[in-house]
Amino acid sequence: MKVAALISGGVDSAVAVHRMLEQGYDLHLFYIRIGMDNGEGDCSAEEDIEMCQCIASRYKLPFDVVSLHKEYWDNVMAYALRTVKEGLTPNPDILCNKIIKFGYFEQRWGKEFDKTATGHYATTIERDGKIYLGTAVDPVKDQTDFLARISYDQLSHLMFPIGDMPKSEVREMAIKANMPNAYRRDSQGICFLGNINYNDFIRRHLGEKPGPIIEIETGRKLGEHRGYWFHTIGQRKGLGLSGGPWYVVKKNVHDNVIYVSNGYDTEKQYGKTLHIDEMHFISGNPWPECAGPVEITFKNRHTPTFINGKLHHIGANEYVIESDEKVQGIAPGQFAAIYDRERRICYGSGVITGQPTDNKNF
Repeated sequence: MKVAALISGGVDSAVAVHRMLEQGYDLHLFYIRIGMDNGEGDCSAEEDIEMCQCIASRYKLPFDVVSLHKEYWDNVMAYALRTVKEGLTPNPDILCNKIIKFGYFEQRWGKEFDKTATGHYATTIERDGKIYLGTAVDPVKDQTDFLARISYDQLSHLMFPIGDMPKSEVREMAIKANMPNAYRRDSQGICFLGNINYNDFIRRHLGEKPGPIIEIETGRKLGEHRGYWFHTIGQRKGLGLSGGPWYVVKKNVHDNVIYVSNGYDTEKQYGKTLHIDEMHFISGNPWPECAGPVEITFKNRHTPTFINGKLHHIGANEYVIESDEKVQGIAPGQFAAIYDRERRICYGSGVITGQPTDNKNF
């Protein structure tokens, strides 16, 4: 079987390559280059490409660097900056997977191969003649929430060779195989930024817009922020306030006001219902005939923790998640990933709207 293997220079995708070769696959390695927002090169990308070339040379495999710079900035970054300016909290990594890695790459290069493989921590599950996105063995590294917007056609063409391995075994395999990146640190943060500070990036594109930080319970002004787009619901660090902890609990985009609440257990930072729109089921709606709520687990951010709850269908692609426990930092614009009760299948995701929910509606 001919496989296009997307590699990043990191240990995860390198071990995916090693493992697939052991299993007899015919591999062609690809690195997707995005570049910086000013069109210039990225130092970290040069280092990543050099590492990828080492892996390709080590295993005597064909290797290509493909550029999707314009496509990324026209699609993913346009979305990210637009939603940040609207006061929402975007997740560019989710759109990067759907539009770039498994969208444009597949259309131009991946389609020539039987499968496309990545170093994502995820699995695929076949059940009743359908393929489903399955969670990884390692709950801490599980990345299914980042894959929860891909299409069924995209999923059907994907392989996740290390999804059934704990991270510790991946690292151990790299060390035993004497890989050049066996001890390389895992990359952190958003896929497009490389080594750039996120706030610096937002400042360059949206500038600064000073406004008040207000204690929501008293209306007392505590300080100033440099623009609501630097802050997200549930945020604790980076507010510059003494006497904390302080949490961002609300934003008034129109008046450029950030509202905060004090204390680790302030009720203002919690909620039990999440209104979601634009619901996307990867392998089709598993409950098409179900009139009542269904038992699910979900994630409202990238975390190892699955939360139990009920999913209510209230119209078209509009749903409400009723959580069994209090949820911290429900941030409009983020994606809520929906899973089965056993935490094995990721069915898809919806966009958190922040719209208030009325229990009478469900």
